[in-house]
Amino acid sequence: MIIMEVFIMVSFLARIFIKDYKNTGSPQVRQAYGMLCGSVGIGLNILLFIGKFIAGILSGSIAITADAVNNLSDAGSSFITLIGFKMAGQKPDSQHPFGHGRIEYLSGLFVSAAVLLMAFELVKTSIEKIIHPEAVECSPLILVILAASILVKCYMAYYNKSLGKKLDSAVMNATAADSFSDMVSTFFVFLVTVASLFTDFNLDGWCGILVGLFIFYTGITAMKETVDPLLGQPPAKELVQQIMDIVNSHPSVLGIHDLLVHDYGPGNLIISLHAEVSAKGDILKIHDEIDNIERELKQRLNCTATIHMDPVVTDNDFSNQMRDKVSQLLKELDPELKMHDFRMVTGPSHTNLIFDVVVPYNCPLSPDEVEKILCEKIRKLPGNFYGVICIDQDYGTR
Repeated sequence: MIIMEVFIMVSFLARIFIKDYKNTGSPQVRQAYGMLCGSVGIGLNILLFIGKFIAGILSGSIAITADAVNNLSDAGSSFITLIGFKMAGQKPDSQHPFGHGRIEYLSGLFVSAAVLLMAFELVKTSIEKIIHPEAVECSPLILVILAASILVKCYMAYYNKSLGKKLDSAVMNATAADSFSDMVSTFFVFLVTVASLFTDFNLDGWCGILVGLFIFYTGITAMKETVDPLLGQPPAKELVQQIMDIVNSHPSVLGIHDLLVHDYGPGNLIISLHAEVSAKGDILKIHDEIDNIERELKQRLNCTATIHMDPVVTDNDFSNQMRDKVSQLLKELDPELKMHDFRMVTGPSHTNLIFDVVVPYNCPLSPDEVEKILCEKIRKLPGNFYGVICIDQDYGTR
């Protein structure tokens, strides 16, 4: 019931304060959702802190008191989330031409760091509690406060996680992980408090250590989710597939390669790729179609796209045969190797086979080995052929 009421409350607030609240792809809507959730998080965590702190004082439980302090730190984390979304929504300027979207990742990093600090302090305090144990008191009021806290944190974890997925937000995912760890830790505190009614053995400190270790794990996991986009992770498979479907749907495009996706924060992507087109096509018409594709990518994926045209020969039987032979050589080396931009340049003494090869990270051969072995195999083909190979980086997907 509590979860449903809070869910209805947040959804109701979103409808009131967020214009076009269903358009989560809009940077303005994302910012509004982040600030709303940050504000609600601050309010709920302060209420939980007050309730648990009172329960901790009444019971003499270090686990409950530590859990209360944890909620106070969560209020600070929610404040960081609020400020992070506010700053990330600022427009680009001369000093930051790609916008401020990555501030959102930094906010998530700060939240994760706060979770790790809280885990360390909880383990430290719990060890002291084991060395110097104190009796834990239990009453119906204390149990009600803890149970209500579990339900509220369960909702916050669920809502932040679902919103993080909808908005593709690292900071919301980090906040969800924080709420989930709080829910688990409070649940263990609840069990230990109940157990104090039936045993004289002091479980308070041991429970605190287990909770602290669990929170540490969730903090590390959340931190990885915020660090990866800052370092430069591969684009999601779903995004790559969307890009390929849009580009390949146009008749002038014969294939694409060298796709790069630069992430400057949620809703701020810069895409570049090479589109293969017929060498005998009308260059003005093809260029116009490429412009249309760039506009379509911007409208549908909210990104800035730059497409380079690569003319390829498609009606030369001998060139097609040699391309097929080289493709077979690549498969013999590693089925994951890919080739593009194949062309032939015939001279008086020999013929150059010029092409690019994409070498994935999991290839057992190094790029230099791939180039060397492939050139040797090409030299052994009937005719006087030389390989002129450019090794491309595989930026892959996640």
